[in-house]
Parts: sequence; C-alpha cells; structure tokens
Amino acid sequence: MLTPYYTDAQKLAQKEFRRCVSAGQHPYPPALDAFLPAERFSGGVDLGIVQIPMEFIVGTRTAMRTNAFARNFMPLMSFDTEFAEKWQSLCMAHLDEGIRDPIKVYEYMNRYYVEEGNKRVSVLRFFGAESVDAHVTRILPEPRDDRETAVYFEFVEFYRSSRVNYLEFSKPGSYARLQQLLGKSVGEMWSDDDRMAFHAAFCYFRQAYEANGGKRLTSTVGDAMLAYMEVFGYQSLRQKSAAEIKRSVAQVWEEITLQQEETPIDVKLSPEAEKPEGLLSKVLPRTEKPLKVAFIHDKNPALSGWTYGHELGREHVQRVFGDQIETAAYLNALDADPGEVIEQAVADGCSVIFTTSPRLLPASLRAAVDHPKITVLNCSLNMSHRYIRTYYARMYEAKFIAGVIAGTLCGSENVGYICDYPIFGQVAGINAFALGVQTANPRARVYLEWSSVGGVEAAAKRLTDRDIRLISSQDLARLADRGKSPFGLSVITENGPLNLAMPLCQWGTYYEALIRRIRSKAFQNEYTGSSKALNYYWGMSAGVVEMRYSDKLPDSTRKLAGLLEKSIRAGICEPFRGPLYDQAGHPVLGKGQSLSPEQIIDMCWLNENVTGSIPAYEDLTDTGKATVGIAGVMTSKQEK
Repeated sequence: MLTPYYTDAQKLAQKEFRRCVSAGQHPYPPALDAFLPAERFSGGVDLGIVQIPMEFIVGTRTAMRTNAFARNFMPLMSFDTEFAEKWQSLCMAHLDEGIRDPIKVYEYMNRYYVEEGNKRVSVLRFFGAESVDAHVTRILPEPRDDRETAVYFEFVEFYRSSRVNYLEFSKPGSYARLQQLLGKSVGEMWSDDDRMAFHAAFCYFRQAYEANGGKRLTSTVGDAMLAYMEVFGYQSLRQKSAAEIKRSVAQVWEEITLQQEETPIDVKLSPEAEKPEGLLSKVLPRTEKPLKVAFIHDKNPALSGWTYGHELGREHVQRVFGDQIETAAYLNALDADPGEVIEQAVADGCSVIFTTSPRLLPASLRAAVDHPKITVLNCSLNMSHRYIRTYYARMYEAKFIAGVIAGTLCGSENVGYICDYPIFGQVAGINAFALGVQTANPRARVYLEWSSVGGVEAAAKRLTDRDIRLISSQDLARLADRGKSPFGLSVITENGPLNLAMPLCQWGTYYEALIRRIRSKAFQNEYTGSSKALNYYWGMSAGVVEMRYSDKLPDSTRKLAGLLEKSIRAGICEPFRGPLYDQAGHPVLGKGQSLSPEQIIDMCWLNENVTGSIPAYEDLTDTGKATVGIAGVMTSKQEK
C-alpha cells in the first residue's frame, strides 16, 4: 500500500530534479567512480564505523541505480515499482524501530559517496536526520597546489586528533587557529568530553547563525564560528544561553559575512587624497572638544625599542595638534588583562584607541565590538576584521636599501640578519634585505638568526661566532640599552656595534595622517560601499618609512642609497621584481614580473642567498609564541 511519505518524498525529488535541470546541473547524485580511477579505491584508508553528517553525503560509489534518486537523494521511481515498495517498507521500519545498520560509504574531500544503503540515506534524509552511522573508507586526493586541497589535508590532520568530521573551513590555517582558540596544540588528542562539549557548542552556534540568516551566506558554518570565537571566545558558547548567543552573533554579523569574501582584505598602500576644507571651516574657530586618543602598548619604552618608537609617535602628534587632541599612553598592557586596560581608556573618555602590538589584537577586536562608537586600530598586518582596522609600515623598502649598502661593504665576507618574529611583514623584510645584498654582491650570503629564539644577544653571538660582523638587526634599540646592542645595519667591532644605517618608521607621521583622516571624516568614508577589512600598509611614498645614515658610511654608498630611496618613492624601483628564486632554487617569480602587495604580505619563503630558516614554533620564546599565534606566517601557524 502506498504511504503518503513516499508521495511527499517523490514530490521533493521531482522539485529538485526540475531545479537542477533549469540550473544546468546534473539532476542525479554524482558517482565517485565517474571522476576517480578504479585503482584509487583499493588504496583507501579504513576509518571504521563513524557517525557522519547527513548533509555531507552527496553521491554514490558507482553510477548503478543513481537515476532512482534526484540529487537530494529523494526517490524518483514510480509508485508501482519494486524500488518504491522497498523504500516504503524501510520507511515503516524506521518509524517502528529506527534504522540501525550502518551504511557503507567512501569519503573523498570530506564528502561521502554511498556504496551500500542508498535507500536508508533517502529515508533518513526525508525524516530530517542529521547524521547516520557509516563504515567509512577514506580516499586521499593527489597532492595539488590549490587552496581546497590544502584545507582538506589540514582537515585530515585535525580529524586524527579530534574525530570531528562535521566542521569544515574554507581557508588554510583555520583548523590550527581553532585548536589554539580551544587551548590545544596541533595534534593534541581530544577526549570524549571534549568532543561532546564542542558538538554542543557547535549546535548552539549553528542554530543562532541560521536564525540570523546564515544559510544565505556562501561561507561555511565553521568559518562563521571561528570568526565568532575570535571575538567572544569558545567558552561563551558554553556559558551563554541560546538567546544570548543569537544576540552575540548579530553583534558581530559584519565579521561573519566578511568570511565569504574571496579576498577579505583591502590593502591601502598610501593615504587617499582628502577633500580640502571649505573657506568657512578655515575662518571660523573650532568649537569641538579635544579628541582624546589612547596609545596602548604591550611593553615599556625603556625596555622595548618597538614601544619606544610608538611613544615617539604619540609625542609627535601631541606637539603637532596641540590643544586639538589629548593623548594618553597605557604601558605594559599585557601585564594585566589588556581588555581591562582598553576599557579604562574608554572610561577615561578616549574615542580613538591605537593598540601598538599584534598581541593586543584579540582584546582590541572585542573592545571594538562592545563599543561600536569607538575607533580602534591595531598595529599588525594581514588581519581580516571589520570592526577594527590595522596599520603597518612597508619596512621591506628600507630593508632593501640596507641590503644594497651591506652588499657594497661586505666584500668577500657574508652578512648577518637578525629578525624578531616570523610574522606578516617580517619575512618580506628578510627577503628584501637579501635581494639588496644580492643586487650589490651576488656572491655574498645572508645568514639569518632570530631574536625570538634565545634573545637578540644570543642571536648576534651565533653570527659573530661565524666571523660575521656586518649585521642587520632590530630597527630601534631599547631606550635603556643604546650603544650596547646592535640595531639597524651595524658592524660589530671590539668596542661594540658601530651603526652605519638605520631603517626607520616615522610612526609620528603615520599617526598624524591617520588622526587627520579621522578628524576629517575621510576615515569613515573609506568603508562606504566596501564589505572588506581595511589594512593600511604605507611606506616611503607616504613618508612613513625612511633611512638614516651614519657619517661613517662612504659618500658614494650614501649617494647610491639616496637614489634608491627616490626611485622607491616614485614607484620606479620595486624590490620584489623577478626573476626570484627560493632557497631550493625553485622559481618564485618570472623575469619582469612583480609580486602583488598580498603576495608580499603572505610571504613564507626565503630567497636563494639566505642561509637559515623560519623557526619552529616550539623553539620560540613565550612572547614569540604569543605573537606568532596571532600574526604568524602560514609556515609557523601550521606548525602551531
């Protein structure tokens, strides 16, 4: 006897069939053997009996009987067939006792293809089942240099430790970042309690996500959940009620919708021209209150050259703007809760907040979400967040010039380079310096060391032990340590380091330009019509990067460096112009080609004349690990 269930299921099948035909899609479930050769099936990995997401079942192992189903696995066969009779019998058995026997599937690229149990899948999907037990055989794809394959292999590693197969991301590095946000290292095994708690959190989030319109987005639920956790953390999904999670998802909806962008970041390489002030605005006195600006540092300027440089920038803008602004510095924010330090700045009336370290990014993002009327900017690079903007300097331009200087001076000797952290922007600085050395002296090699592995003094000693005396190190020395540690490009003598040239970021010029934009409303207008995150990446052409030279430097070398500066400012000289080769001799860029800003930012390879490597995560200092965990280049993130 025909049941109404089969009738309803067949209507769903016919509707899906018509939709696929009108859209030019194959109307039946795809068959795995249609695009994988037969020999691949014998080399699969047996995963045993696994509970798999119903929504990830997309096709069949072979093309046999696929025309019995529409693409959504609903039945197409007519009522008087043996197939329809078996489908109805299985339907009644499911209603009476439930379907208990596992199906048999092949998994390829985190999608499942049924070998045994097509009708069981059909019945369960009709009744809205979210998962089904299955005997799974995994078939790994051939290694390819594309994002989809890279993300899949990251999923395979993630699955080995978590046994979570319902969570998928669209961007490389996301699984490692999730582990970090969960307080786990890559490869750390999950307990049964971990899996249960995470599944509950995922279900709560998915419900809130879809209630806010998530099904209309092209990004994955995992992408959205990761964006949510970047702001509110994992524990909020376990501690908040369903209604609170729904409100929180709505609160960061721009952050979530950003995940569907193929290129989510809009890199601004120079300040855009501002509209000139009208005559009245120049004549009439300003009546608005002073703009209160906070500079929140992770360290003390006496102990950190980086913080010292930003403090000089704060003092510069206070002098330039006078009583039009009030600035305040908050030091050592990471010694306490950085979120509380930012909240104190808000309570003190600051409406613009600069956080000057990548390690302050999470607290900055949360504060920007909680205080939408406050302008928050973080000094970091390649960060895709809508609620804050980031700013960084193209120091690689100056590093290239420093490399040319080093190449002209080193003769038959090699050159050293000390880098802080393997984060976005820093690898570009290494390679630009190496290319500068190579331009002036093709035989010289650059020996790379890291101050985040044992400290800057230890890094310098590793170089001098190799009889390397010409070294490029940190751009600014610590305020309390001037004359003792190498900084800029210096030669190590018996009497200590002798500075020859120093790449310098004029943070004051940078902050002055940003504050002028904020005051003139040009800052707010940059978001108009854009759904992307904004990263400022200004350089010599904007006047925020320059070189300083010692009078010990030969005049001819200074003239050459000056010409290079002018050429870079004019856009004539491009440090990253091909041909370029990596350490293994593989071509990175063809002759006459240039790297895009995004390729420069994402750089995780080292030039052919560099001796050294990007350090392993476990070799970094605690500060290095914290910094890399937030802003590390892909190689370091994957190791994390």
